[in-house]
Amino acid sequence: MTREVAGFDTISLEIDADGIAVLTLRRPDRLNAFTAEMLEELIAAFDLTDADDAVRAVIVTGSGRAFCAGADLSAGDTTFDYAANGDTPARGRYENGIHRDGGGLVTLRIFESLKPVIAAINGPAVGVGASMTLPMDARLATPDTKVGFVFARRGLVPDAAASWFLPRLVGLPTALEWSYSGRIFTTEEAMDRGLVSALHAPDDLLPAARTLALSMVSDSAPVSIALTRQLIWRMAGAAHPMDAHRADSRALEIQGASDDVREGVMSFLEKRKPVFPRKVSSDMPHIWEGQEAPEFS
Repeated sequence: MTREVAGFDTISLEIDADGIAVLTLRRPDRLNAFTAEMLEELIAAFDLTDADDAVRAVIVTGSGRAFCAGADLSAGDTTFDYAANGDTPARGRYENGIHRDGGGLVTLRIFESLKPVIAAINGPAVGVGASMTLPMDARLATPDTKVGFVFARRGLVPDAAASWFLPRLVGLPTALEWSYSGRIFTTEEAMDRGLVSALHAPDDLLPAARTLALSMVSDSAPVSIALTRQLIWRMAGAAHPMDAHRADSRALEIQGASDDVREGVMSFLEKRKPVFPRKVSSDMPHIWEGQEAPEFS
């Protein structure tokens, strides 16, 4: 049985009985082009999935024949002129007089997700349509789908914190070549370079993403998954392994005394499936110390 979360216009959010949420971009007549409304709805959807303990993982896909064709260019040559478009362009918002990139707002929210996130790239993923997938934990795609970080061909620079995410996924030389040229490439190349982990026929894409999601979460403690996701993603940018050691040590001390660990050990010894009692919404420990507040909230 699947339930749909109401209240969205540019996306849909459905949650099945196994706790797999499918977030679908729904502007098929515009190839799911990114808008200000979609920006806000994506952030709201990830707020909901984090708060809902029934959700174990999130799959993001597109409706129709595209994943996301990038920013909506209906404003023409002023599309990226933030002063001309005021406070509501698809590309972001102003805070304290400083413009924030809209794609970055989305990717930072996905980066903070407490549930695993999988991209099921069902069609073209270009511009922000490509960069929004970078903080997701896996990217599956259909063969011959087109991908492109086309920003330099529009006179722009990569958005959505891609300059941080992309080199960590594919290495510096590939990130530079793709970003300099702005060329469109296939998902076969994306898989060869490590951006995409597997290719599936269109009808098999969502089932494969769901199978992968279940394999990640079905036998693991939700709080452990949430902490592990944050540890691995945050430590990708750490200056020294000591940063990881400090955070690991705090997490291991807290988790080691928890009911989750007691259940995990006893279920193993008793050869049964674990039933972990702790919830992400109420039982997440704080393991981060000594962090300075970022310039943006």
